Amino acid sequence: MPALRRPSALAASVATVVAIGATALTLPAIAADGAAPKAAPIALKDGTLDWGLKESFRKYVTGIAAGEITATDGAEQAADNGIFTFTDGTGTYDTGTHAVETAFKGKVSFVSKAHAFDIGISDVKVSTEGTGGAIEADVTLNGETQNDIALAELDLTDVKPGQGEGGAMTFEDIPATLTADGAKAFNGMYEEGTALDPATLTVTADTGTPSEDPDPSEDPGGEPSTDPSDDTGTEPSGKPTTDPGGEPTTAPSGDASGAPAGDAVDGTLTWGLKESFRRYISTGGEVKTADGAKKSGDDGYTFPYDEAEVDADAKTVDASFGGSVQFLYKAHGIDMKFSDIRVEAQGAEGTVVLDVTTPEGTNDDVEFASLDLSKASYAIKDDVLHLQKVPAAFTADGAEQFANETTGSMYKEGDAIDPVDVALALSDDAKLPGGGSGSGGGSGSGGGAGTGGAGTVGGGSVGGTGNLASTGSSTPTGALIGAAGAIVAAGAGAVYFARRRTGAQADRA
Repeated sequence: MPALRRPSALAASVATVVAIGATALTLPAIAADGAAPKAAPIALKDGTLDWGLKESFRKYVTGIAAGEITATDGAEQAADNGIFTFTDGTGTYDTGTHAVETAFKGKVSFVSKAHAFDIGISDVKVSTEGTGGAIEADVTLNGETQNDIALAELDLTDVKPGQGEGGAMTFEDIPATLTADGAKAFNGMYEEGTALDPATLTVTADTGTPSEDPDPSEDPGGEPSTDPSDDTGTEPSGKPTTDPGGEPTTAPSGDASGAPAGDAVDGTLTWGLKESFRRYISTGGEVKTADGAKKSGDDGYTFPYDEAEVDADAKTVDASFGGSVQFLYKAHGIDMKFSDIRVEAQGAEGTVVLDVTTPEGTNDDVEFASLDLSKASYAIKDDVLHLQKVPAAFTADGAEQFANETTGSMYKEGDAIDPVDVALALSDDAKLPGGGSGSGGGSGSGGGAGTGGAGTVGGGSVGGTGNLASTGSSTPTGALIGAAGAIVAAGAGAVYFARRRTGAQADRA
């Protein structure tokens, strides 16, 4: 865990408990050279950690994977597949650095015979220093254990302590995110910063331990007044004046011939749907592109132009694109194709509409994603309108495409997906981003069926330094981690399309 400099609310509160609850506290004598002897750490006892790891992963294990979750050795799970409580926490509070180290009893196991994984989490530890912290644990996959994985990073910046029973200090709903070490340990399947379930930490100071009474005034004193002003005062004021301000005034003047309205003659759509879903498929499945759609580096896929109407003055775009991308993962029963994509934009809002096809049928014209065009420019420059990296999020209907009758969808309305990038040429001489020219693209059907995207990526073990070892199982370890979500599934690993309710969705479309 990187060094953290600011004293935390946790440190200040533990100090307060000691100051109130301890008797006969004395300051240490000052040595002859003026330096104070190092203070003895304060012991902590009766600690608990309430943490669910990742709700979508728990639902996946007991639902789609038809598995079991067990909590043993001092760990407990709340009813209805709830969160876990790790108990009997003991540790120390360092009065000099304000660092806290706490270790808890308990083990949680996730087992699925159907999807061939057995994951155990044990020896859970919480460490904090400053306004940051981490949750570490031993992770066992199918009998192979890697110790002290830094699974989660904690952010105590906005967490205020509360009073618990017996003088305990409680810190509720600490935001937790996946660490870089955690991402490496699980073969990079999930990005650093992926949100996990919030954690609640409870600690009690053992006032029987001799200790120095730290000065609470130096802990929370100047910190709140300095930090917020740095965070909120500078950054927001800079961006709006630069981005939206300059572009509208520059673009029209650079456009010698650009008509503000009319039919486009060519264009392209670049979109990856959802990166975590692509990574999940890459663990043991394949992606096929067809009819002109192609893999596009790390951005996802490009879809060929079909037709579009543009009115820059009214800030409206209605653009259709050909091609399809199909995600296949036979071992997990996934076969899902996206095609006939249309981007509709009007002012600050927009929608992605498409067809979704599974073996059970096709849902036509699904309003799949909402677009936030509040910072987009409709200015036409050099006969090209370019809506760049527009933020996108699932609609309710979009999230429902990933639902099954057992657990529903692992995604929900409002979940962020990959941004959408649309470029439209309004003349034959216009140059599209990436070097293409507006030469009358037509209907994007010349690509032919082919395998693109990730291809078949399964196989091999998760080797290398810092990664879980090979289990020797006949099923690829990478696929197991993808299926199990390696504890921190971002929702992608819980996708399964058994008995989809195609008819009902089609009726709503």
